[in-house]
Amino acid sequence: MKEALIEPAGKKDYEKLIAVWESSVRATHDFLSETDIITYRSLILTEYFDQVQLYCIKVEDEIMGFIGLHGEFIQMLFIHPDARGKGHGKTLVDFAKKEHGANTVDVNEQNDQAVGFYEKLGFVTIERSEMDGAGKPFPILSMALQT
Repeated sequence: MKEALIEPAGKKDYEKLIAVWESSVRATHDFLSETDIITYRSLILTEYFDQVQLYCIKVEDEIMGFIGLHGEFIQMLFIHPDARGKGHGKTLVDFAKKEHGANTVDVNEQNDQAVGFYEKLGFVTIERSEMDGAGKPFPILSMALQT
């Protein structure tokens, strides 16, 4: 098995990152409409990527997934569907905790797989919001590492 490497990502990587994002969202966010996906895709490319520190995980120079951090907050974590179940998400979260002190994350409540993933890593729900950050009616769970 080839070693996975974590590297900083920047504007030059945005097209590859958004492709990972879209494939991941289509595989896990069945509550989003096509219009929602197009709207969020645009927001991510024009605003959200620039607001976070991005790191990608690569195997043989191919991006398997990425994480976006803002201080101690995990803003985004997406793994390509073909790379899921291989430990890349856990590796990125462990990196974020160790290198950036990351200990909180917001998760779409309707994304059961993501909620379960974070719970397995020791996160617990501390708050619930009826709307997401874009004001859409997709409930968000704020989760923090249990200490």
